[in-house]
Amino acid sequence: MADAAPGPRPRPISPNIQLDGGVWRWHVTMVASILHRVTGMGLYVGALILMAWALSLAAGPGAYGTFQSLAGSILGKLVFIGVTLCAFYHMANGVRHLVWDAGYGFKPKTADATAWLVFGFALIATILFWTLILTGGAPQ
Repeated sequence: MADAAPGPRPRPISPNIQLDGGVWRWHVTMVASILHRVTGMGLYVGALILMAWALSLAAGPGAYGTFQSLAGSILGKLVFIGVTLCAFYHMANGVRHLVWDAGYGFKPKTADATAWLVFGFALIATILFWTLILTGGAPQ
């Protein structure tokens, strides 16, 4: 009697999610790509907050007061700082992608350098933006 046929073979796993760490080594351009998607989702959250602001404004003084107290809390300010960081990162990385669309910036050293530039710009722009907001504006 012949042996029974073996069961189905396991399906291959994508190389970037293998249990042993995969075949892809983490590098700055990979992180930049993932963060571009994450910041896009963060901007979606920002759009929902903007919608909540408009709805609270339309609902009357009580609802708007509640929104103001939430937005003015420490947690609210941290969320707004995060949305601001998302906006600056997504904008800078979008410019990086536009340069790629023009056919430039694909050499590994250039791609790495522009990814670091995007990280730096987003962080510095967010710090400057919120410093201006929290200190009352630009110096006279």
